[in-house]
Amino acid sequence: MKIWDFSIKRPKFTIVIMLVLLLLGTVSLTRLPIQLLPDVDAPVAAVVTSYPGAGPEEVLNEVTEEMEEDLSTISGLNQLTSQTTEGSSIVVMEFSANTSISDVENEIVTTINQTELPDGAGNPAFLQFDPSMFPSIQLAVSSDDESVTEFQEDVAELQRELSRIEGIASISESGTLTEQYEIVVDQEEMEAAGLTQDNIVETIQANDIVVPGGIITDEEEEESISTRLVSELNSPEEIEELVVTLDPETGDEILISDVADISLQTEEEEVITRINQESSIQLDVMLTSEADTTQASNDFNEELEELLEEDQYAHLEASILYDEGDVINQAVSSVVVALISGGILAMVVLFAFLRNLKTPLIIGIAIPFSIITTFALFFFTNITLNLMTLGGLALGIGMLVDNSIVVVENIYRHLSMKKSPRQAAAEGTKEVAGAITASTLTTASIFLPVVFITGFVGDIFAPLSITVAFSLFSSLFIAVTIVPMIASRILTAPDEDVEEKRKNSRFMRGIESASRWTLRRRAVVLIITLLTLVVGAFGLSTTGVEFIPDSDEGAFLISVEHEQGTILNRTEETIQLIEDELEEYDEIESYLSTIGSTMQQGGFTSQSHTAEIMVTLVDPGDRDTGTFEFIDEIDGDIEGLDEEADIEVQAFSQAGFGGDPNTHTFSILDPDTDRLTDTADEIVEALEEEDIIRSVTTSEEETAPEIQFTIDREAAQELGLAPAQIASSVNAATSGTMATTLQTEDNETYNVNVRYPLDVLGSVENFEAITIPVPEGEYVALSEVAEVEEGQAPAAINRADMVTSIDFTVLYDSDSDLSEAASVTDDVIEDIDLADEAEYSVGGDQAMLDDVIDDVFLAFMLGLAFIYLVMVAQFESFKYPFIIMFTVPLFIIGVMLALTVTQSPISVMAIIGVIVLAGIVVNNAIVLVDYINQQKEKGYPTADAIVMSVKDRTRPIIITALTTILGVVPLAIGIGEGAEIIQPMGIVIIGGLISSTLLTLFVIPVIYSFFDKTTRNMNKKYMTPDGQVIYQRDLPIGRETHEEQKSLDESTDDTNLPVKIETEDADKRDDAAFRRSDEEEFTKDEMVKILEGLLERSKKSNKDEDKKE
Repeated sequence: MKIWDFSIKRPKFTIVIMLVLLLLGTVSLTRLPIQLLPDVDAPVAAVVTSYPGAGPEEVLNEVTEEMEEDLSTISGLNQLTSQTTEGSSIVVMEFSANTSISDVENEIVTTINQTELPDGAGNPAFLQFDPSMFPSIQLAVSSDDESVTEFQEDVAELQRELSRIEGIASISESGTLTEQYEIVVDQEEMEAAGLTQDNIVETIQANDIVVPGGIITDEEEEESISTRLVSELNSPEEIEELVVTLDPETGDEILISDVADISLQTEEEEVITRINQESSIQLDVMLTSEADTTQASNDFNEELEELLEEDQYAHLEASILYDEGDVINQAVSSVVVALISGGILAMVVLFAFLRNLKTPLIIGIAIPFSIITTFALFFFTNITLNLMTLGGLALGIGMLVDNSIVVVENIYRHLSMKKSPRQAAAEGTKEVAGAITASTLTTASIFLPVVFITGFVGDIFAPLSITVAFSLFSSLFIAVTIVPMIASRILTAPDEDVEEKRKNSRFMRGIESASRWTLRRRAVVLIITLLTLVVGAFGLSTTGVEFIPDSDEGAFLISVEHEQGTILNRTEETIQLIEDELEEYDEIESYLSTIGSTMQQGGFTSQSHTAEIMVTLVDPGDRDTGTFEFIDEIDGDIEGLDEEADIEVQAFSQAGFGGDPNTHTFSILDPDTDRLTDTADEIVEALEEEDIIRSVTTSEEETAPEIQFTIDREAAQELGLAPAQIASSVNAATSGTMATTLQTEDNETYNVNVRYPLDVLGSVENFEAITIPVPEGEYVALSEVAEVEEGQAPAAINRADMVTSIDFTVLYDSDSDLSEAASVTDDVIEDIDLADEAEYSVGGDQAMLDDVIDDVFLAFMLGLAFIYLVMVAQFESFKYPFIIMFTVPLFIIGVMLALTVTQSPISVMAIIGVIVLAGIVVNNAIVLVDYINQQKEKGYPTADAIVMSVKDRTRPIIITALTTILGVVPLAIGIGEGAEIIQPMGIVIIGGLISSTLLTLFVIPVIYSFFDKTTRNMNKKYMTPDGQVIYQRDLPIGRETHEEQKSLDESTDDTNLPVKIETEDADKRDDAAFRRSDEEEFTKDEMVKILEGLLERSKKSNKDEDKKE
């Protein structure tokens, strides 16, 4: 018993199955983890090593090169890059896509632990890329009437309260100010007393100790007692009264207060954070790996709102800068809208075609059950809900109803044949079950090669493809079980007049006429199709290429960079100018300024010459322009506010895909540093002359002012000084020395720092006058033992594969695309003619695109092969699947035209859409070809079977195509958060479906006629004795009945005898099919009889006309 027969005969059992699926799916949905993106396993790791006080070149020679040498032998390594800066070395390792970092972690750690590093270098740290490293929630806390130092304690308490929320791993802050006691030494007084900075530090440390005193035994109590020696400093006054030494002449005590001043000061700001020009503290919230992002986000926001209403925190204001949970909620909402709208549109389409309210009701039941079943499959296969899986579900919403529509429409057609509802449901389902099973398998099989796509695209594409496959299998199960059961109970036969009118409607007559015309004009049809393909290819060449579409997140970045060495206050002046300008725009909701650090630096380092402003716009409904248009509107005014600063305005994508918008990056490698510098200057000059290029920056431009002290060894030796002693004194003078930690009676903890006064560090001349103690008890100026030189040193030294490199960042116009920028760059590099030892290497989005294109092409070709093999198994034929595969170029036409009309660049998402589309478009052809074969089995000649099948299958084909198209429309028009990323996929699918649907109805039958022996030569010409041209299809040969034709088909494969084909109307004899082997020609006698018949008919026709006259 077939499954549909069982469901029809056992309705209550089927209802139980429905309820079980509903229960499983609902429970699964509540248990599914929700995240923004699928887990991306990036095969990238880094080793970070600090070398305090060393310049970039020194760090390169003693740390970076040693690390590179040892790490270059790690298994699976593809590329080794490094960046060396002052006091820091970062070596980045990029591995092959099939290499797991966990597999090589032990090898890396063992290698770096064995690397020989100089004294003073820190222990190298291993870092692995992990998306959980990035905060899920970012907020800025400020106060209207208080400074940061006044409200930061309340923020710290607020932070502790929020950290207790379930799912919160940690909350870090930035922008706080630390108070400390500073002991500023008087150099003259110290010299007079014969003291050094180290003497002050040692005195403080000697008087602030807590050390174990050993164990004593109490014999009376018979127990051992530990002892501890305590001498703690609890106030600045106690420090001032400490005796440093005795006056050698008078013997008087010399106190710290005699040679230094102590005061409570705010630690010098390295990073300034403010929101809307108000000083603020930024909080970054990290979630645990197992946390439900949306739930944790909701709990966090609720708790934050409640805390801010309390009196303790009433003076604080919190502005949410980024909330991943909110992004996910918006994405879920957009998918729900797509699901509901797609379902409603599908039912509207059904009603429009069938004019029956019961049929849309069945589809309305099938959609939620298919989705619910998909959620159950998610749960049991450990798939999370994220942008890609939800996008796949939105993508599949139109396809979810396809199987059910085909079944319902066919049941409806059988009802019109006067069959009972149960018989119509059983036979109607049986008739199309094979076709919809094949179509589902072919659509699912296109996703099998996803295992061959590695890296970023594979991680992103896999969840989407699995989602579509799961939803399709769910819809197939629903279509052959629940749908026929419901249909057998509620559908009734349509009125004869309605069905008859439909069959004989002007539209259906037009379809029939068009089908017959295409069979008569097969060459014209194929030529038009080929020309359309050429036009589409030409149009596609104008669209450009990009990796991932830029996402309009309603936010953008303003980055500011001064020359290296610019102090923080000067950078702040530039930010103030920009902030004043931003206040003039109503489209801006808020802006967060970070001075002294940028996102590109990861917030790990402070650089006083850099800053950025993250600008958040009001909701799209409250502004007239998009983010990119707004950037184009203001960037000219913003970038010209400070001529001494490099100011750039660019879009900010929080979705986490690809590189910076409108940016193309590349590198030039050359072992000859001088030649590399000259080449870089030529490239920059040439690129800046191009119209589409807004700016070009290089890593070589980033230099920092440097003062180099060359020690005079002879002079130092004469004075009894070692170079290390001089270096120690210089380092103490510039950085100060943290002597101890002071805990006051109020339980407040402060650092105690000993340093020189700021005026000593205010100029090179003053710094040269710093005195260094010599063993004889005297002091010498730094200038007496070292030669001072001022100059510029590279702020960062970049290398790739152990060769010096310069990185280029090209910012191009928003009207242009990545392919244009890359093409311009390629032309410039080609014109410059690099040296033989030099190498040109692209990076960023272009490199990622180059990496994935081969994998995606392989997946597409393998997908087509799988589709063909599945159809071969279904049809038990190699010929019919080959015919169906011609739908691929048919949908490519629509894809190219859709991208051309919308001017959407070719992107990874568009290519993925093409792969998905390949599995969809063959479905209509499968249904059509399968139906043609069924009609031939019933005895219809091939030409009649083709025309009849096109006429009968047009309605379900158009209905399924329309429902899929309308279901994808919300994706194609970019509704919802982050929809721009998937938008090209929707555009591609709509374009491909429109062209494939229309052309499948007319081109596939033409191709089918070429592969069938009875119609292959149907347009063959013959010459009559009187010079008239006739076609083989016009030959007036008699024909057997359909039953006789069927019997003949069953008795022999091909016959060498002509089989006569009659027409119901003599006037339609030109549409008759002629069945015979193409290997044989007509015999002489046969041709004579045929021609005699034609002449006789012609004479009769002339006589009839004479009588009429």
